[in-house]
Amino acid sequence: MHKGKLYAEKLLLLSVVTLCVSVAYGQRVTSPETLIKNATILTITRGTLQNTDVLLRDGKIAAIGKNLNASANARIIDGTGKYVMPGIIDCHSHSMLDTINEGTLSVTSMVRTQDVMNVTDVDLYRELAGGVTTLNLLHGSANPIGGLNTVVKIKYGRPASEFLFPGAMPGIKFALGENVKQSSRPNQPGVQRRYPNTRMGVEETIRDAFIRARDYKRSWDEYRANAGKDKNLLPPRRDVQLEPLVEVLEGKRYVHAHSYVTSEILMLINIADEFGFKVKTFQHVLEGYKVAKEIAAHGAGASIFADSWGYKIEAYDAIPYNAAIMTRGGVVVSMNSDSDERARRLNIEAAKAMHWGDLTEEQALRLITINPAIQLGIQDRVGSIEVGKDADVAIWNGHPFSVYSRVDTTFVDGAVFFDRQQDLARRPELAKERAALEQAEPNKPAAAGQSPQAPRRRRPSHEDDTIEGDQP
Repeated sequence: MHKGKLYAEKLLLLSVVTLCVSVAYGQRVTSPETLIKNATILTITRGTLQNTDVLLRDGKIAAIGKNLNASANARIIDGTGKYVMPGIIDCHSHSMLDTINEGTLSVTSMVRTQDVMNVTDVDLYRELAGGVTTLNLLHGSANPIGGLNTVVKIKYGRPASEFLFPGAMPGIKFALGENVKQSSRPNQPGVQRRYPNTRMGVEETIRDAFIRARDYKRSWDEYRANAGKDKNLLPPRRDVQLEPLVEVLEGKRYVHAHSYVTSEILMLINIADEFGFKVKTFQHVLEGYKVAKEIAAHGAGASIFADSWGYKIEAYDAIPYNAAIMTRGGVVVSMNSDSDERARRLNIEAAKAMHWGDLTEEQALRLITINPAIQLGIQDRVGSIEVGKDADVAIWNGHPFSVYSRVDTTFVDGAVFFDRQQDLARRPELAKERAALEQAEPNKPAAAGQSPQAPRRRRPSHEDDTIEGDQP
């Protein structure tokens, strides 16, 4: 057999085995009922409850109180000295996406992140270990109007269909500024750059797209109004590029807009007002503190970094007080990652807002729980610990805002998808598996004069601000 084919088949077999092990692991730790006893409960919306129990049943939070009882087969967890908080929600993620940008056109509203989800991405497991349970998977920032987002629950090891957050409001990625006009790409003689190349071109591209979408909507409205009267009437030609923009005009799809400077923030607000839709979130929005009043008046949220800036010209005016100023200005603010690495420590990103701007503990906790839930339209399901909400919770061995705290257990819909003790117990087994894989033929050092098999390159940690990924 040809060596390349053998190598490919071995990799395929390994992927299948890995997936099966993950699925089996996820199924093994599922419990029909879990009672966490005597813990400190960070409810987010109803204060902090000391020495309190939480009962998880059938994927929901069934009860909160003292001295709760559970069924005979329930899993009992002693929460003494531990903290229970809702699963962290990341409102700007590119985890588990095999492709970030479709950058060839200025308007790519026809592409879907849902089509490129990789359920075996190990970053998902690491994020579960950081207490993260929900992600907003966004297209990159290469286009003024990018692709459709996907809201997922991190059910690592399960089929892609089980990741999809049922009932989550659909969204679309917009982008403004340096990434879109490709500032980091040099102008080369004889090489035609993709339009737009300036901020005014970005504005024109978005306005033109909505003019076309409005006309498209009108043609369908007229057809539906007259189809019953005229049986010979033909429907308009379907346009998958414009359909999502019609949904935006109808309030059925959220706009999540990558942005930095005040001029472009106000520009998009003006376009939204012109066409009668709302921007749900401004992403990154490093200069949001300058126009907090205008963002709040429009009804948009802000999904930001705590203290990441200076990586390009339009990121130079950022300040660490951004979250506090916008929060006090009436903006619903969340902390996001835009990074597989930062996603594992969003708890610390939120804690920084207590230092930079003196937000209260509850305000800071909201930045990674109920606020991003509001921004994604899923606040009735997740984001706080309340009876009837989804059992997406994490148990911490100390307060989540301490750099010394870690997650012991993470639940998604009441099932355990991360357990620190089981993780530690499995490490010797994994070490043996690694040693065996290192001895496999495809992984042995190449013979003299031959190039070794190159591993797949990982995406940059700051995906939304790189040419291949999506620049922040």
